[in-house]
Amino acid sequence: MGPVHRTEDSIPLVRTALGDLLKHYADDGDLVGVSCIAKGADSLFAEAVLAAGGRLTVVVPSQDYRKNKVKPDHADLFDHLVEAAAEVLVLPHETADRQAYEAANAVLIERADRLVAVWDGRPPTGKGGGTADTVLQARTAGIPVDVVWPDGAARRG
Repeated sequence: MGPVHRTEDSIPLVRTALGDLLKHYADDGDLVGVSCIAKGADSLFAEAVLAAGGRLTVVVPSQDYRKNKVKPDHADLFDHLVEAAAEVLVLPHETADRQAYEAANAVLIERADRLVAVWDGRPPTGKGGGTADTVLQARTAGIPVDVVWPDGAARRG
């Protein structure tokens, strides 16, 4: 087991791992990444898709998501990714709640040929709408899953 790092130290590790993974899919010029661009792994993935020359589809879970869920320290990146996206889907849910997140994850799975999950392998929390839930749904649907969890990565909380 490698050294344990703080979560902030994991960002460059995850960014590099995502870049390496997406290179394989970007070569044919057909890369489309679908992301909810939440702070953290979702946004790192979206940035990696754009850096690899891919097209980005953004799924916004609810009508109030930008106003009520995007914190000031993430607002500039969120807005940049929305502007850079080839397609933006804002789901009809009025508020960002569990149902909205589950619906957003369902759209990701519906549109994905494969799922890229930045995931430490921990099981679902039981709250729904989390990474583990989405990985299990994708696997149930027969969608291949690429799990990215670089050596030395740490999770929040």
